[in-house]
Amino acid sequence: MLDPFDATGHMSHERCMASFEPFLQANRRTTNTVFHVSLNPSPEDRLTDEHLGEIAREYMERMGYGEQSYIVFKHRDIAREHLHIVSLRIDREGRKLPHDFEARRSVEITRDLEQKYGLHPSIKGQELQDREELRKVDYQKGDVKQQVSSTVRSCLRHYRCASFGEWRTLLETFNVSVEERTGTIDGRDYAGMIYGALTDDGHGIGTPFKSSRIGKDVGYEALQRYYERSKTALKEPGALDGLREKVVDEMARCSSRAEFCERLHDKGVDAVFRLNAAGRIYGVTFIDHKQGIAANGSLLGRSFSANAFEQQFHTETMSMGVSRSTSKQPQSSSKELYQSDQLIHPLDAILELADVQTYEEQQQQIRKKKKRSMNRH
Repeated sequence: MLDPFDATGHMSHERCMASFEPFLQANRRTTNTVFHVSLNPSPEDRLTDEHLGEIAREYMERMGYGEQSYIVFKHRDIAREHLHIVSLRIDREGRKLPHDFEARRSVEITRDLEQKYGLHPSIKGQELQDREELRKVDYQKGDVKQQVSSTVRSCLRHYRCASFGEWRTLLETFNVSVEERTGTIDGRDYAGMIYGALTDDGHGIGTPFKSSRIGKDVGYEALQRYYERSKTALKEPGALDGLREKVVDEMARCSSRAEFCERLHDKGVDAVFRLNAAGRIYGVTFIDHKQGIAANGSLLGRSFSANAFEQQFHTETMSMGVSRSTSKQPQSSSKELYQSDQLIHPLDAILELADVQTYEEQQQQIRKKKKRSMNRH
């Protein structure tokens, strides 16, 4: 690589691209040009930057990318330090590098490196292991991407949601945030999903990541098919009868929203009300954990709409307690830049990882300022 830093010591995206450009110019036919991998040592492995660099170099050499230009980013996630490596699948002569059985070879190489460097062995399928038991994501436990991917996949298997709104509400009950990103860049349409972690009170925590870091089965197109399958299933005769009966029964008994939510929760159903600034109900979603259904009140019928509940509980104020109100997460502060899961430009990968690195550095500065302020007091 050319020296990637400018005169001020900051990483220059232009300098990075200058190292990649000759490779891209030599082959304009290949569309999937970017090689991007994440290496995740155990939090118990205390490795210096020199050790991490040595591991990255040996990994790239054994994968067949040792003669390529590549960048290694180190990121910190709780106690876990991990590496991202960005390179190209095209060599200097314009030939596409072979990538047959790449995933299998990567697993074999990382296992060999674990033994060579005395590292803790990774759990089989650690990054995308799908746990059968559904649980809330706990950011403090680390392995956030693995927790989120497990929860998302389990929800896809065990629940039916007919729309993105219901899907988002369902995931938020398990401390997972989700956003749709659609638009056009340079005349090309794009559509994708962004996932992240939430605290128990619904606030975003950590850095969100694209669905492509989990898999195509949780991406935008896969979710569109999932919504359609769910719609068809929920239209079947009697599919929503059980949920309707539970809701109707408690509506007749309860005089407050808090009591209504509590009694439904005892029956395995979460009622999620959405309130405007004035405390008025403008939406409600019911999540039946036993039947595996997340349905807006309007899907159950007119008598279950937001207006119906607003009339029944109209004397309440916002402070009366809600099972959980939906909070929209702020848009990413970086850019509305999102490529499809299949096609990624090297500059996009560099920018994304640099944004994450900048974010982490900013968080470190904030923590240092807080610590200095506490010491003065």
